[in-house]
Amino acid sequence: MRNSTTLYHIIALTAITIWGTTFISTKILLTAGLAPSDIFFYRFLLAYIVLCAFVHKKLFARNWKDELTLAGCGICGGSLYFITENSALQITLASNVSLIICTAPLFTSILSHAFIKGERMSKNLIVGSIIAMTGVAFVVFNGSFVLQISPLGDMLTIAAALTWGFYNILLRKIDNRYPTLFITRKVFFYGILTMSPIFLFAPLQTSPAILFTPAVIGNMLFLGFIASLCCYALFNTAVKHIGSVKTNNYLYITPIVTLITSAAVLDEPITPVAILGAMLILGGVFFAERRKHA
Repeated sequence: MRNSTTLYHIIALTAITIWGTTFISTKILLTAGLAPSDIFFYRFLLAYIVLCAFVHKKLFARNWKDELTLAGCGICGGSLYFITENSALQITLASNVSLIICTAPLFTSILSHAFIKGERMSKNLIVGSIIAMTGVAFVVFNGSFVLQISPLGDMLTIAAALTWGFYNILLRKIDNRYPTLFITRKVFFYGILTMSPIFLFAPLQTSPAILFTPAVIGNMLFLGFIASLCCYALFNTAVKHIGSVKTNNYLYITPIVTLITSAAVLDEPITPVAILGAMLILGGVFFAERRKHA
């Protein structure tokens, strides 16, 4: 049984590792003149167009209840999550957001324990999560212990983490009823649909001078095809086979990936404190996944 699930642990780790590198691409696109809502819209649109080429025979779910659940997935795992997180980044420190958003696995565990049969919060999971969160704090601050309280920004970040938890609950209710690619396509569709009203107040960036520069095209293709299409499909597959709690536990690794990528691409330093934090994260994830022997 352990060997049969190893593949899906690797799939979850792969998706979340790639997500950890998206910080760099997003930062490049923001510098190029795109707004957070523009980036979300174009990356989801690209992924949706490609998915439609492969999954287009079935347009709707079998019943209205399932369709509403899929719409909820698109809102919680798409538009609402990105709106709250990106809005928080504009109000509070990025370090606050990076740290608080890593509570998403804890929210997922609590919600899964409450709403999904078979999803339990083991003692190992709780202790491992505490160890990993401690490591996240070290990695995020990377030796610079600056934390400023911004109630609105921090509450928006908590809302984003909670929203991601609800996405996992809705996904678990629907993932055994439909193919993964169909679910992923619907997530993108409803994410785009519910994001669109934002552009009534903040018009979508359509300037060719910005959109068709090599840096924008390259990073947008990466975010659309790899980070969105491939990673959402991989993440949803992992949730289907090993559950939302175990899959989301790998989210703690995201700051490590971002730290390494930032050092490689942006020449940002890695301090001994950050290395200690990375070791705590890996140890916490390992401890949370460890099973008790009979």
